[in-house]
Amino acid sequence: MSKLVKISDIFDIEYGNSLELISLLETKSTNHNAIPFISRTENNNGASAFVEKELDIKLNSKHTLSVALGGSVLSTFYQPIEYYTGFHIFILTPRKQLSIIEMLYYAKCISSNKYKYSYGRQANKTLKDILIPKKIPTNTKASLISFYQQTLTDISREPINKTSLKISDRNWKRFKLIELFDIKGSKTTSIHDLEDWGYGKSPYVTTQATNNGTGGFYDFYTEKGGCLTVDSAVLGYCSYQENDFSASDHVEKLIPNFEMNKYIALFLTTILNLEQYRYNYGRKCSQTRMKEINIKLPTKNTQPDWQFMEDYIKSLPYSKSL
Repeated sequence: MSKLVKISDIFDIEYGNSLELISLLETKSTNHNAIPFISRTENNNGASAFVEKELDIKLNSKHTLSVALGGSVLSTFYQPIEYYTGFHIFILTPRKQLSIIEMLYYAKCISSNKYKYSYGRQANKTLKDILIPKKIPTNTKASLISFYQQTLTDISREPINKTSLKISDRNWKRFKLIELFDIKGSKTTSIHDLEDWGYGKSPYVTTQATNNGTGGFYDFYTEKGGCLTVDSAVLGYCSYQENDFSASDHVEKLIPNFEMNKYIALFLTTILNLEQYRYNYGRKCSQTRMKEINIKLPTKNTQPDWQFMEDYIKSLPYSKSL
C-alpha cells in the first residue's frame, strides 16, 4: 500500500464562493453559458442547479475537487469545468500535476472517510489532516484507466428491445414482500477491516442512497450477490447487488425465491423505492416492517409476470448499457 500523507500535502485547500442560490439567476444546464452551482448535496456531482455567469464573481477553477464540509459531509467530486459554490464547500487544487484518473481516485479516497462525520460533526477543521495515499497504486491506476475507457466506449442510449411496452395495460396485484423474498440481515464489516484488505472489485454496500448504495470497492466480501439490499437505518433505499459484496451496519438483504436477473431486479427496486414515503427517522425500515409490506406488481394468471418486467426494462433507453 502507498504511504499515507495528509490531504494538505497533495492539495491546496480554500473556501469556495459561499454564495446563496436565491441571489443568482438559474438557467437550464443546456444553455451554453450555464455554470454549475455546487452545494452540499451528494447527488449530480454536487450540482444542485445551473446558473448564469456573474461578471463580478470569480469562478472556481476547473480540474479541482469540491468537498462538502456540512450537509452530506465529505461528498467529494471532480469538477471538470469552472463552477460556483454555496456555503461550506472547500476547493482542493492539486499542488502538482494530476491526471483526471488520479483526481477521481482521490475524490473517492476522501469520500470514503464520510463515516467519521455527521450533521453535528463537520469537516471544516479536520479535512486538511485526513490521510490519503501519497500516490495511486500502479495496478489500481491501470484498472481505473481500463474501466473508464471501457465504460465510455460501451455506453449506448439504445434499448435492447425496440418494442414499446406500456405498464398501464397490465393487470396488477399486491404481493407480500415476504412471499417473494427471504428477508435477512447482512454481516456488518468495519471500514477499518476493509482498508486492511485493500481496494478491489467487491462493493462495500452502505446505507447511502446514491451510487447503488456503494461506499467503495475492496478485496473482500461476506455476502453473495444476486439479491436486493435495503437501508434499514432510515428510509429503506433499495438497490440491486449483482456481485458478491460486504456491508456496513443496517443493510438488509432480500434474497429472491424466484429466478431474478438484473432487469427484473431493476424493475423491483423502482417499485420498492416508491415505498420510502412510509419511513422517517422515527419510523425506520426495519426487517419487521419489511415483512409487513405488500407491493403491487404486474401479473399473468394471478402470479407476478416476471417476463413482462424484464421485457419492460429492456425496452427502455440505455438498457443496452446495463
